[in-house]
Amino acid sequence: MKFSQILDYKVFAGSKMELFEYLDTFEKVNIISGNPEVLYNGLKDRELFGIFTGRNSVIIPDGVGTVLASKLAGSPVKEKLAGIEVMESIMQRCTEKGEGIYLVGAKEEVVAACAEKLELMYPGIKILGWHNGYFDIDNCNDITSDIKEKEPKAIFVAMGSPRQDRFILKYMDQLPCRIFMGVGGSFDVISGNIRRAPKWMINIGMEWLYRVSVEPWRLKRLSSIPKFLTAVLLNREG
Repeated sequence: MKFSQILDYKVFAGSKMELFEYLDTFEKVNIISGNPEVLYNGLKDRELFGIFTGRNSVIIPDGVGTVLASKLAGSPVKEKLAGIEVMESIMQRCTEKGEGIYLVGAKEEVVAACAEKLELMYPGIKILGWHNGYFDIDNCNDITSDIKEKEPKAIFVAMGSPRQDRFILKYMDQLPCRIFMGVGGSFDVISGNIRRAPKWMINIGMEWLYRVSVEPWRLKRLSSIPKFLTAVLLNREG
């Protein structure tokens, strides 16, 4: 299976179809949406880096910045794999197989609206439960007990990185799910609380510009992209 070596990260470099063939080889898998901000933060946080590089973790190239980084590193990925699109494909596959999913994260009204929208998008989907993201991840036996009882195939955690990553790390071995995925603000998008960029902007790699235009507070976070790319360049020259 092909991977792109970007700094100390192994980033999946194949197509979406190849990704699902690879995911099927895991008993349990943690899918990391590897955009530059997430990966750069991992370089500064030993625990986070350990999560991203764990034996059950698969980093996907989520974002044009990671695609560019792979080219700068000399091992280009085949295509960008947007986290929200991979999540939706997993939901489609689970629906077709009659397997359940569980949602954790976002505000109560957002995750509830997300569940309603998913039932319209995927008729027959088995959403076994959901919970908002406002809880103490070190003291959430009510949530983990519910997940254990309902035994979903996949769990999607929308609490932003690194909080969602630490939740998955803490409970991955305890929970019966096979697929774990941190999905950031995807529940907001699916629920309609936030609109995703037009398709043409996504296709030309300008989704980041749209997101900044509707959420100006993201502008500060974009500084991680040149920092990450600079680290890749320095590593290559070194």
